[in-house]
Amino acid sequence: MMNFELTEEQRHIAQAVRDFNKQYIAPNYMEWDEKQIFPVEVFKKLGELGFMGIVIPEKYGGSGLSYQDYVTIIDELSQQDPSIGLSVAAHNSLCTNHIYEFGNEEQRMKWLPKLASGEWIGAWGLTEHNTGSDAGSMSTTAVEDGDYYVLNGAKNFITHGISGQVAVVLARTGEKGARRNATAFVVERGTPGFTAGKKENKLGMRASETAEMIFDNCRVPKENILGEVGDGFVQALKILDGGRISIGSNALGIAKGAYKAALKYAKEREQFGRPISKFQAVAFKLADMATEIEASELLIRKAAYLKDTKQNLTKLGAMAKMYASEVSVKVSTDAVQIHGGYGYTKDFPVEKFYRDSKLTTIGEGTTEIQKLVISRQILKD
Repeated sequence: MMNFELTEEQRHIAQAVRDFNKQYIAPNYMEWDEKQIFPVEVFKKLGELGFMGIVIPEKYGGSGLSYQDYVTIIDELSQQDPSIGLSVAAHNSLCTNHIYEFGNEEQRMKWLPKLASGEWIGAWGLTEHNTGSDAGSMSTTAVEDGDYYVLNGAKNFITHGISGQVAVVLARTGEKGARRNATAFVVERGTPGFTAGKKENKLGMRASETAEMIFDNCRVPKENILGEVGDGFVQALKILDGGRISIGSNALGIAKGAYKAALKYAKEREQFGRPISKFQAVAFKLADMATEIEASELLIRKAAYLKDTKQNLTKLGAMAKMYASEVSVKVSTDAVQIHGGYGYTKDFPVEKFYRDSKLTTIGEGTTEIQKLVISRQILKD
């Protein structure tokens, strides 16, 4: 049975994140945003709290927490700075979780303790310049050569593409369009032929590093293959199912942060002799925002419940991600509107929530891709 109340432990976790936000993120997040600084030291500190290996079992150095706990952490971080929430989510759900879900015992013991502690930051490489949603047509190839595979190609829009010490990389080991034509490899920074490329100059999420990863005759040993040769896309789809909970939680935090700022401003800002919250046009906006946030959280929590209980979450994960991301854009837009001219300045936080929100409708599958996933699931029933 799903319980809609946070547990005592989850309340403690939420408070720990709020304390962390206040001490380490709130004083710096606008400077990070303005200068596109990826604050590596903050992630080391998050690692000390156990937030870089949230769902990873303790035997591999993780916290062994549930996906409900995970939602709580990403939500709270994102209410302060969605960029930090996004990077913690990508590190946990993509790179680290892929190694945990599909790595053998030796691979888990080799990489997970460093990732879960925050000593290493992880990246995950699927997207390419010409293949976003059409990942089956990827150009990055891996060709067998003795005890190695030789990787050639480039990945783009990769979170931690420069700073990640280790990356899970999907490369094509078969013909374009063929079934089972991709394989997942773990590639460590420093491997000859593995370099970082262009860092993107982004609209929002500017403290979360996004960059190219380039492979030029990069020789990766066969023991770095995750699972079987040809299983890459099957693995990636399963990882993205869980990853949608991540982006949904990120979007939820954005919506909550923008709503709280708008509610506070509406109660304090006076026009015509009374707070603007007393005007129906503003009050009704706030009512819609609050309702849509509640609906988003229910979808996300249900998807997390399915993940925790090892049930199929393809449909619910896509629904939660799609709905929460669109709500985050709508709520942050309305929050700017409630602030009026001040909402368009950097003196108030809603301007940043507004910019950050749009990424959630694009990353880990656009809204349109989520509708494709959902429609296929419901037509299959």
